[in-house]
Amino acid sequence: MDKITLPDAPTWSGVVNLPHLTCLHANGPEAASFLHGQLSQDIENLGDAEARLAAYCSPKGRMLGDALVLRPHPEQILLVLGADVAPAVLKRLSMFVLRAKAKLSSAAHELTLMGLLGEHAEQALAGAAPQAGAVVPHGAAWVVRLPSVKSLARALWIGPAAQAPTASHGDEVPPQAWRWLEIASGVPRIEQATVDQFVPQMVNYELVGGVNFKKGCYPGQEIVARSQYRGTLKRRLYLLHTATQAQPGQEIFSADDPGQPAGLVVNTAEVPGSAGASSLLAELKIQYAQSPLALGAADGPALQLGELPYEVLAQDA
Repeated sequence: MDKITLPDAPTWSGVVNLPHLTCLHANGPEAASFLHGQLSQDIENLGDAEARLAAYCSPKGRMLGDALVLRPHPEQILLVLGADVAPAVLKRLSMFVLRAKAKLSSAAHELTLMGLLGEHAEQALAGAAPQAGAVVPHGAAWVVRLPSVKSLARALWIGPAAQAPTASHGDEVPPQAWRWLEIASGVPRIEQATVDQFVPQMVNYELVGGVNFKKGCYPGQEIVARSQYRGTLKRRLYLLHTATQAQPGQEIFSADDPGQPAGLVVNTAEVPGSAGASSLLAELKIQYAQSPLALGAADGPALQLGELPYEVLAQDA
């Protein structure tokens, strides 16, 4: 395949608009207990200085969406998730509120999401705990520390549009840079093309902190727990690169078994500075991860295996 040049030590510093993300509100004295019973994460014990990843699953344990969850106040919870899946997640969650003292709504008209990179992120995170998920209040806004990528600091700014940070001259960041860094971080995101496709472990969601196995029940919990403890997991998330464009939901084929798909593209982004190359997160059958892989068809564009910033469990490899 054509040689793909990846950013080795990115030095981007600036502010990035994030139109592919949005925010949902859950307010009320029972908002935390309601979401605790719907998501894969412990929401009831979530404090105001920490954000946690959570999966929203079907009764069959398949992810309908994912969210970064903040609890700025005991009766206020924010869920940051993909803008394309947010309406369906909001509608489904609202069906189960019933008599719970909680109100769910879109916060799209109230809150803006911005990405901060490099020095901008470090300045906004001054005083924050060093671990990913640390939250720092900034007036009516919040800044969340995201996992660094190749030592580049990243943060998510959430707040009123009138207070949104802006980049000064010289702080322009390539539009595709943020999306590429999302891919390189190894944290998957459910998009419309992949709704209801994956049990959380199939996309390493428990490895990035998105599943709490000690909390109580939630939709699909039994299947998620069974996948964890029976040792039967046969699929995992991998980082791949290709010299062409890729799309979420595209099938991946292995030369070892070209007659059927070996996996599915989860997320993708253009490699900054390339001539159309892509980096992607893909769910693959573990047995084929080291084999020659192709995108879209058995004779499709070649895929190159990359390296995730965390270790996939040895017993799954």
